[in-house]
Amino acid sequence: MKKQHIAFAIGGGALIVIFLTLTNIFVLRHPDLTWTLYPAYAMILWPVSVFFTRKGRYKVFSYLVSFILVLYLVIENMRTTPHYPWALYAVFPIIGWSVFTVLGRWARTYAASWIGSAVAILYYTGLNLFLEPAHPWAVYPAFVFLWWPLSMYYAKIKRHLEFSIIASIYTSAFFITVNTITTPHEIWAVYPIFAITWWPLSMYFYYYKRNVE
Repeated sequence: MKKQHIAFAIGGGALIVIFLTLTNIFVLRHPDLTWTLYPAYAMILWPVSVFFTRKGRYKVFSYLVSFILVLYLVIENMRTTPHYPWALYAVFPIIGWSVFTVLGRWARTYAASWIGSAVAILYYTGLNLFLEPAHPWAVYPAFVFLWWPLSMYYAKIKRHLEFSIIASIYTSAFFITVNTITTPHEIWAVYPIFAITWWPLSMYFYYYKRNVE
């Protein structure tokens, strides 16, 4: 049954790609066949996914899919906008998926979260400096990545009220930073900060204080 599923995925994917190519040539009469790369990529992933997931070879699956996806993005980048390497923005998380698959259980540790976050922040900061130095947009992914170790730490020690306070301060600092960078003449950060303060307040009055009493 497994072999039949794999054969069906290969045959079905190939037929769909052929059908779209013939439709483009004889029906749409469009000389440019490059748009067929988009469905072709999905059709390649179909049999690959069926084959490796049914055999339980998830690590090999992550390596191969990452390689195919990176190759696809690089080709698309060179084909459409060779003057700007936008594929670099997407390559890092794709490769990171394979790396953390290799690490196994260690990838779920607190140390791994700090190392992964630090590497990601340094990577996107480098892209910010070399590709788009006009605006310090690296603060946005940095804000997201730092949630990883922060969440893991407080999930381990189970101090929910403290986590809500620290996370609220951290998020408020982020909005103040963005406000200062983007529109220093207009103070808008107070609006999201007001909403964020309800998180620790609700934790205190409706959960923590009730349990203490």
